[in-house]
Amino acid sequence: MNLALFFDPLPETLTAAVPAPTTLAAYATRFTETFPDWRNADLALIGLDEWRGSAAGPPAPNRHGANEVRQRFYQLQKGTGSVRFVDLGNLRPGLTLEDTYQRLREIIGALLEENTVPVLLGGSHDLDYGQFLAYESQDRAISFAVVDARPDMAEPGPGTPPEDSHLRRLLVHEPNFVFSLAHLAHQQYLTPPEVLIALEKLHFETMSVGEVRADRRLAEPLIRQAEFMSVDIAALRWQDAPGYFPANPFGLGNEEATQLCWYAGHNEQLSSFGLYGYRADQDPHGMAAATVATMLWYFVEGFYHRRPETGFGTFRFLTYTVVLPGNPDKLVFYKSRRADKWWMEVERLGDNAVKRVVPCTYEDYMNASQGDLPQRWIRLQALLG
Repeated sequence: MNLALFFDPLPETLTAAVPAPTTLAAYATRFTETFPDWRNADLALIGLDEWRGSAAGPPAPNRHGANEVRQRFYQLQKGTGSVRFVDLGNLRPGLTLEDTYQRLREIIGALLEENTVPVLLGGSHDLDYGQFLAYESQDRAISFAVVDARPDMAEPGPGTPPEDSHLRRLLVHEPNFVFSLAHLAHQQYLTPPEVLIALEKLHFETMSVGEVRADRRLAEPLIRQAEFMSVDIAALRWQDAPGYFPANPFGLGNEEATQLCWYAGHNEQLSSFGLYGYRADQDPHGMAAATVATMLWYFVEGFYHRRPETGFGTFRFLTYTVVLPGNPDKLVFYKSRRADKWWMEVERLGDNAVKRVVPCTYEDYMNASQGDLPQRWIRLQALLG
């Protein structure tokens, strides 16, 4: 597949200067005259400037958000180890918004086939629908995570911008290949109660912004289960990322946001990542661009700290079996000897051939030790059924 047909090269203003030898710019292969070799890359950055799904419309002319973030991202220092990072340039939008979704589907699908992780930057949050569609061809149920100030579950239709209804569209897509969803950082006062009730009935997990800020480590297992993740920077408080509209004084701080991106990068099964919603025309001092660039840096750095956690039941893990008084009569937990990560074995009641080992927390283990079934186990039973 000739991906170069879908992209515009980066402007000379981004690539003309000789990069400092220790910065990411010196290690990334960027699309200028020659299209990068994406098949042999670990990560491929895709710039997006598609805003037809947004109620606010496109940003001011000549303010390409992805390029503004790149300006700051490539000045950051490279982390430890080797880097195989390509920048494919900026995606040419389709004739219609639906065409853009389909382009993303094809491009991301091609990257996934080569085990190259797409990193999507810019555009409105509904573009994660194209990101999602790329997984349909894998012919299996997938899990994903969304970070946003509200679950975008509005009824689609005239007058409803796609960025307000894209999550509903993902969940009702046919064929349905969603196994689980984790929605992080919603703000209670922005979220209709019936939306949270609907997600709970579907046995999906949610964490409010207050819960994430109280203990961001509890978000790690939810992200560790995801195969793709999308982040709307509207989940951040405007003071830390003044690059979206309308402004919101509450939300995640930049430290929590970068930590979630680190978790995503560190997740060895996560195969695509999107950072959406940055509008350069709302960011006169470049603060939000610097925040998004740092979030991207933490994702990349997390990626290069991945260590596959496989072989449950082997010497790599400590195994804990908790005896319970009812049905099930026991639960099995695994803890990595190398990292402070926990997993739980979930068998479908009445059919132990259906089994999953899923990320969990130490608190889940402690609850089971006290005779209480973890809520995560109960949700997984419903999903396995």
